[in-house]
Amino acid sequence: MIDDFYNEEEQWERVKRWLRENGLWLLAGVLLGVGALAGWRWWEQRVEQRAQAASAKYEEVLGAFNRSDRTRAYTLIDELRRDYPSSPYADQADLAGARDLVDTNELAKAAERLARVMNGSDDAELRLVARLRLARVQLAQGNADLALATLDGAKAGAFEPRYEEIRGDVRYAKDDKPGALAAYRKAREADKEGVLDLPSLELKIADLVADGIGEPVAAAAAAPVAPPKAP
Repeated sequence: MIDDFYNEEEQWERVKRWLRENGLWLLAGVLLGVGALAGWRWWEQRVEQRAQAASAKYEEVLGAFNRSDRTRAYTLIDELRRDYPSSPYADQADLAGARDLVDTNELAKAAERLARVMNGSDDAELRLVARLRLARVQLAQGNADLALATLDGAKAGAFEPRYEEIRGDVRYAKDDKPGALAAYRKAREADKEGVLDLPSLELKIADLVADGIGEPVAAAAAAPVAPPKAP
């Protein structure tokens, strides 16, 4: 028993000696860990607070547009872009501003805001939305070649049906009716989720077919097959 007691006492002395020699480093490590955790929590709270503030300002933007207070709306958009440049709410505010500018036929200003989102947003989907809308604006400006280059500048992904329909409109504006028909049909085929206005798209396709462009695919598929001749 005495031997066991002395063994435990020796072990405790060794522990105390180790703590005296290494305690400062151990304490420093604990403090660093606590500090890092506190810093991370502070950063998370800061990010959340900034996101909430950006969201609130974006809602103000929409409210100003709804009240037809355009001056206030654009002031808020510029503040959003200044204070939260990497926030998706700043990009969405620019998209809202571009839509308003299109409604007032200020196409050059609309194109500027759309190009900013297309080239600068951290959100891949927002970049694709901005690119699509920019192509529409460029087409409305009468610059079909630039609109086509804009559409060709990125892979459309889930936006393929919309991209192909606009590509068809651009081809039609360039008097490339076979290219327009091919794009419209590709849009129809890609529209698995029903995102397009299909009656309008079908009308575009029917008009081109009626002009003698391409073949009426549905009718060709339904044409009866002649029976084989008797030997």
